[in-house]
Amino acid sequence: MSTQSTPTTKTARHAKIRELITRGTVRSQGELVEQLAEEGVRVTQGTLSRDLVEIGAARVRGADGALIYAVPAEGHEREFQADQTEATTLARLVGLCRDLLVSAEASANLVILRTPPGAAQFLASAVDHAGLRDVLGTIAGDDTIMLVTAGPQSGPALAERFRAFAEGRDPEADNAS
Repeated sequence: MSTQSTPTTKTARHAKIRELITRGTVRSQGELVEQLAEEGVRVTQGTLSRDLVEIGAARVRGADGALIYAVPAEGHEREFQADQTEATTLARLVGLCRDLLVSAEASANLVILRTPPGAAQFLASAVDHAGLRDVLGTIAGDDTIMLVTAGPQSGPALAERFRAFAEGRDPEADNAS
């Protein structure tokens, strides 16, 4: 059994705001205050307004033409992101695994992913942003990533899923069909 806790630091609040904006449609600051409260993060309108400026959030036109909040992407591209679905982030992860994953091995609740030199942190960031339920967190070096899984013996199944990602498929999506 795992428990999730978010510290009340400014950095943690900024990360949660980025997550909510990129994972869903946020039309107003009031709506974002409510979503943050549901996640256990209490914030005033004034603080939220300053936070949005600090993280570079902007209001852009969504797919339906309505104004929604978006945040700049991480890395060198910096284009605005909003309302990214789980399918979008998972598709990106599958594509990166196809290009970068060399091997995936497991032991109990740990999975070790190997990449070409210099690619581990990039792939680990994609794993983090994909929001896989089984992954508690990642640690990346130059060419190795360690994933910690939620279940005490769920490492082998997750390693198998990453090997499938490297082949361009998702066994969980295959089983759902």
